[in-house]
This record gives sequence, structure tokens and C-alpha cells, in this order.
Amino acid sequence: MESGDRERAHVYVSGGVQGVFFRDSARERAEQLGLAGWVRNLPDGRVEAVFEGPREKVREMVRWCEEGPPHATVKDVDAEFEAPAGDLTGFEVR
Repeated sequence: MESGDRERAHVYVSGGVQGVFFRDSARERAEQLGLAGWVRNLPDGRVEAVFEGPREKVREMVRWCEEGPPHATVKDVDAEFEAPAGDLTGFEVR
């Protein structure tokens, strides 16, 4: 796979996204898609995540964030797409 087929998304999700298994669900979905990265809660109530891998899988993960797990109420997803850094292995909840 060429590096041009890979990308990184830095995502901020706002709404009712903490205390609803968003991070664990995001980890599970990212692993299913074969993505590397991490997800964490922020003090302001948002969830921050980085997803890296094949472009179509990264885009699919960002679309998943727009819905989130069943008990989440997603109000907004701010995603910045970047060139992959290639420094991530596996997916972790921080």
C-alpha cells in the first residue's frame, strides 16, 4: 500500500460522549478496521482521538464517530485530516 493511500485523522467529538462507553466502543471499532491510534476524554467533556491507517478505513471511523455507541449523543465532530506519521502501533484508550 502506498503512503498516499494512508492518512491520519485527529478528531474531537462533542456532546454526551463521556460515561457512555464511547472510548471503549471507539477502540473496538478501530481495531475491527485495523487502525492504529488512541482515544481519550478531555476535561471539557469532549472526546479526542487519532486514527491512522488506510484512507477509506479512517474515513469510515470518522463517520462512526458522528453516531458513536448507542448511549452517546454526538453534537459535533471536528476532524482534521493529515499525512500519516507512522508512529502509532495498535490502538489504546488513554
